[in-house]
Amino acid sequence: MSLINTQVQPFKAQAFHNGKFIEVTEASLKGKWSVLIFMPAAFTFNCPTEIEDAAEHYPEFQKMGAEVYIITTDTHFSHKVWHETSPAVGKAKFPLVGDPTHALTNAFGVHIAEEGLALRGTFIVNPDLVIKTLEIHSNEIARDVKETVRKLKAAQYTAAHPGEVCPAKWNEGSKTLTPSLDLVGKI
Repeated sequence: MSLINTQVQPFKAQAFHNGKFIEVTEASLKGKWSVLIFMPAAFTFNCPTEIEDAAEHYPEFQKMGAEVYIITTDTHFSHKVWHETSPAVGKAKFPLVGDPTHALTNAFGVHIAEEGLALRGTFIVNPDLVIKTLEIHSNEIARDVKETVRKLKAAQYTAAHPGEVCPAKWNEGSKTLTPSLDLVGKI
C-alpha cells in the first residue's frame, strides 16, 4: 500500500539542531509543510553531499514555509559530532533526526532490515500531516534537492488551487491544467 495521501503516524525522536538537542514529533510537523529526507547513516560518502545541497536550498524552503528534516538510523549524538566534523554537514541549519530504533524508517517504508540502514527516501508532508509526495531509491544514487523544491512548489500550488493539476515539467509560474471531459484525448 502506498503512503501517498496517508497521515503521518505518531512518533517521537531526538535531533541535533542549531547546537542543541531537541525532540521532534508528528506535532513538530503540524501546521507547516515538511520535507523529510531519509539517508542511510551518518559519516557516509554521499550523505554529506545531499545535506550540503539541502543547506544551499534551505532559504528557499523557509520562504515557502517548510521545514527540512534529515533522518538517519544514527543517534542525535552522532549527528552532533557529524555536524561538528564535516564541513558539508556543518552547513545544516535544519534538524538532524536520529532514528536508532528504526521506528521512522519502518513507518515510512525505507528501512533495510538486513543492514539496519535507511534507503534514500524523500517525503513532502502537508500542514495536516498528509504525505503528498514520496521518492525512494537505492543508496548509491544521491538526490538533487532542486527537484524536491519543485515538487514542494507543485504540492503547495495544487493545495491552494483545488481542481488544478501540474503537468509534466511544471515549474512555478507555468500553466496548469483543469481536468475535464473536454481535455480527454486532446493532450
